[in-house]
Amino acid sequence: MERLSLRALGGLEHRPAIRRGDAGVGILHLGLGAFHRAHQAVFTEDAIAKGGGDWAIAAVAPRSRAVLDPLLEQDLLYSVLTIDAEGVRPRVLGVHAAALHAASDPAAVEARLADPAVRIVTLTVTEKAYRPGSEVLRLLLRGLRARGGAPLALVSCDNLPGNGHRLRELVAAELGACEGLGFPCTMVDRIVPASTEGTYATAQAALGVVDRAAVAAEPFSQWVIEDDFPAGRPAWDLAGAVLTADVAPWERLKLRMLNGVHSALAYLGALAGAPTIDRALALPGMRAAMERLIRTDIAPTLRPPDGVSIEAYGERVLERFANPALRHRTLQVAMDGSQKLPQRLLGTIADRRAAGAVPRYATLVLAAWIRFVRGEADDGTPLPLEDPLADRLRAARSPLELDAVFPPGFADDAELRAALDEWGRALDRHGVAGTLEAL
Repeated sequence: MERLSLRALGGLEHRPAIRRGDAGVGILHLGLGAFHRAHQAVFTEDAIAKGGGDWAIAAVAPRSRAVLDPLLEQDLLYSVLTIDAEGVRPRVLGVHAAALHAASDPAAVEARLADPAVRIVTLTVTEKAYRPGSEVLRLLLRGLRARGGAPLALVSCDNLPGNGHRLRELVAAELGACEGLGFPCTMVDRIVPASTEGTYATAQAALGVVDRAAVAAEPFSQWVIEDDFPAGRPAWDLAGAVLTADVAPWERLKLRMLNGVHSALAYLGALAGAPTIDRALALPGMRAAMERLIRTDIAPTLRPPDGVSIEAYGERVLERFANPALRHRTLQVAMDGSQKLPQRLLGTIADRRAAGAVPRYATLVLAAWIRFVRGEADDGTPLPLEDPLADRLRAARSPLELDAVFPPGFADDAELRAALDEWGRALDRHGVAGTLEAL
């Protein structure tokens, strides 16, 4: 069957909202994963279609060529499959005008970073890249040094609290003054599972051509952006993004409730042998446990954005996770727990302890992660530990000893340790299924 390409577009029902060449490159994106292609790229193509401007994207794959090569073979075209119980709704994206490989040609990436026509750099490089000396940070700094002071916005789209502030700190520590640079904070939200052979088969059936860069995603998509762009921006607001002066309430709500519950389902579900998030949520007693986690532990720590109901938000989170069509793997969500849990779970625990409460269901999730680190599911099946601190986690007497993950004094909290020990014993004796049943 024919491959998706510019030549094949003429025979397709689903075509990009903009034509190749209608917009010059104005955005450099670091990180060519599924989330970027199903989120920022969609918002940006719609913004160009509705508001114009030279905001096409040059995307950079830092190391792997797994997505880069299929995109290059397809003239940088790919499809986003919106999937739910009602079926599949495909669209073809054409907002990428260039794609680069940082590992083999860093000079080309640095040249793009130095180009004053590029006025925005966006990043989806996961939490572990926001460490001094990371490869992505070194590449970014080299490009900024070559830029010569042309104004630029650096937009983190990763799940970190105050992600823009964090990026500014890292850049300022190396460059000193950040004149002409903006660091808007953002909150991004869309469930985008890793693509599989099933994704590509679905794309082929929906489009009538082969697409080896297809991504699947849920219908829901949200982008909240601090409006701090010294050299302008696309009309993202016309594409449905929320432009605001304060991202923090949105960010905290999403990190603690959506991402926190996502991780809870991943660790409990993986231990119980549930391969996907929807199957984990369907385990007997799981939904009730997640509702209690939201209501009694997470909600009291939040100040929601104006007009947003925490209760309604929590209900929608669980509805989204129940979508069986996404097949979001628990092991994928469980990756890099040492980098994710400080933002997703530990802040909730700390705030509840400061209020004098022991967060019962949040400690269950932490106990499940500690057991997950041991590498064995309830039925004895080995569990992989894909984490930058994997060796240290496995070597430690207790993961609670790692100050790279836990704040000072965390392991010395006697009430908290008692709750963790209680859950740990329950999980060891009864597994996740028996522990949830006892609730």
